[in-house]
Amino acid sequence: MSVLKNFKKLKAEGKKIVVVTSYDYWSAKILNETDVNGILIGDCSSMVMHGHEDTLNSDVEMIAMHTRAVRKGAKDKFLIAAMPFMANRKGMKEAMDNVETLIKAGANAVKIEGVNGNEELYAHLSESGIPCIGHIGLTPSHHNMIGGFKVQGKSIEEELEIVEQAKKLEELGCIAVVLEAVPQHVGAAVRDAVSIPVVGVGAGIDVDGQALVLQDMLGFSTDFKPKFVRTYMYGADLIKDAVNQFAADVHAEAFPAAKETYAPAKNQLLKVA
Repeated sequence: MSVLKNFKKLKAEGKKIVVVTSYDYWSAKILNETDVNGILIGDCSSMVMHGHEDTLNSDVEMIAMHTRAVRKGAKDKFLIAAMPFMANRKGMKEAMDNVETLIKAGANAVKIEGVNGNEELYAHLSESGIPCIGHIGLTPSHHNMIGGFKVQGKSIEEELEIVEQAKKLEELGCIAVVLEAVPQHVGAAVRDAVSIPVVGVGAGIDVDGQALVLQDMLGFSTDFKPKFVRTYMYGADLIKDAVNQFAADVHAEAFPAAKETYAPAKNQLLKVA
């Protein structure tokens, strides 16, 4: 069964799709043993992994590097690589070269922000047998144009526009839609407007699936928490407590203990005069 048919089947059967981000081998290896359906290597890697203030500093080489690491750890998961800022806006050849780089790095699909100006690329990817996912609502790489990281679809006009964008993405051959930061009723309207799954990032409970950034849901990101994030553990505190316990053990000469120390061979000990 094709990816497109499988995604539509999941939606038709009411089975929620779960997507979590990963950017490195160790976390991907853990996620490979979980119930998530897909792993997103997003352009927010420039923020959570490299300390930038937004996604604009991400580039194809960065996404490809993280994708290769994630593929090594998550051999059994569906990987989605984000097309970073400007990677799809410098002509068809360069865009397809960038897609090729990400697919060869291990991605099963690519995610592209926005519809307008990307129609030809979406269609060409579909015709080329490359699964593609459109991203609408809040598109972070466009934050300078839309006035910041703001909720979208808060007027009737904006809601109708988002619904039409979703329809267009399906028409162009996308296998799914990522819908970010919209009121719940807008999420429901988009879900009902298309037969492909709508995966929400702050789009309410009625969409066909949910996605979260791993560092957000595990409490590693302590300086910023979007409204739509639920913290499932307080990872930063756990790490600090563990490291401080290690430091305390070293200062108290409680580490390393005998079981953590290599013993010499019986004939290796020298008698000191």
